[in-house]
Amino acid sequence: MKSFLNISCLSFVLAAAFSSYAQGFQVNFQGQKQQGMGFAGTALFQDASSIFYNAGSIAFSNENSVNVSVTPIFANVLYVDSATGGAYRTENPVGTPFCAYGLFQHKKNAKFKFGFGIYTPFGSTVQWEDNWIGRFAITRLKLQAIYIQPTISYRLSKKIGIGGGFIYSKGSVNLQKDIPIQDSLGNYSHVELNGKAAGFGFNLGVNFQINEIFSLGLSYRSKIKMNVKQGEADFSVPSSLASNFPDGYFSGTLPLPDVATIGFAYKTSPKCTFVLDINHVGWKSYDTLAFDYEENTTSLIDTKSPRNYKNIIAFRAGAEYKLSEVLSLRCGGGFGFTPVQDGYQTPETPDANRIYGTLGVSCQFNKRFSMDASLYYTHIKRAGRNIETNLNGTFTTKALAPGFSLIYNW
Repeated sequence: MKSFLNISCLSFVLAAAFSSYAQGFQVNFQGQKQQGMGFAGTALFQDASSIFYNAGSIAFSNENSVNVSVTPIFANVLYVDSATGGAYRTENPVGTPFCAYGLFQHKKNAKFKFGFGIYTPFGSTVQWEDNWIGRFAITRLKLQAIYIQPTISYRLSKKIGIGGGFIYSKGSVNLQKDIPIQDSLGNYSHVELNGKAAGFGFNLGVNFQINEIFSLGLSYRSKIKMNVKQGEADFSVPSSLASNFPDGYFSGTLPLPDVATIGFAYKTSPKCTFVLDINHVGWKSYDTLAFDYEENTTSLIDTKSPRNYKNIIAFRAGAEYKLSEVLSLRCGGGFGFTPVQDGYQTPETPDANRIYGTLGVSCQFNKRFSMDASLYYTHIKRAGRNIETNLNGTFTTKALAPGFSLIYNW
């Protein structure tokens, strides 16, 4: 039974979700304008969502603002086993990442700006069909993580803005999988893990308005260690084996990576703007995931599971064109390397190098009220064998994400 627990029983409890639409398990649905331009926006102040992209850029805001956004994600994964040729699909409910931002100043054109953001950079539900070949790795995963970020920004001059903030992260997870133990009727045993995690971090940013047509942005988001304490493990096994798999508590830690970004914005005219972001994501810190059970038995042991993620670079670019004072159009795309090395892809994170595309539109109803919308699509494919589970096959992932936000300025 030792092998069961070495099949990453908790290894992806916090890390797995959003595998269908993120590099590793990172998600960037934190602003509709930026989403419409390929998720680029570090060098450009857009609205209160710039609190996430670059705290330094909000120093150039001239209004108070509130921004509320949601991006439903429609995704599915197809797995084809190399040995049997069998095909299995996920039955994922719609994911709904959301974000809300507030941006404030105590007087008009104040040098100090204050911001507050709530967003969900990690979270999803993965549901594999019944009796799929990888059910001993996972059958269902539900993950939610919420970041809370107060931010302050200061305009050093007409050309330079700096900012920073504190990040508090809180999450919950439910992981279910079958155990290769059968009862007298041939039904497999089952385990369900429930846990809550919390962590702390910070972000820093600086924005340079070099001239009227060119700007540069730098931002840094620190690594956050998400600590699970007193997570609950519930086993459903034959009564004769209940003592080997006692219900109880577990603990573990997952390092969420630091992200460093440099961004460029270039205005070819008052109506047209091009943007480019280059991200470095420090996934290498996620090399091993260790977790402990409160009560060990010969079948239930503490484990260290190798992940061996690697640092990655991602490129994001886009453009905005203002058709009028009322309507703006956007498009963009990007390419990102996967941090998941060969031999470590799993049903929870079947990640691969990817290319994606986005579209966006804004409508300014009046001086105070506006609406943004975006659309994201990606299609990735990766084949290989996992060195822990020996699951060998091809994962194909498709994801479509329309987004919508409302903005109020005063």
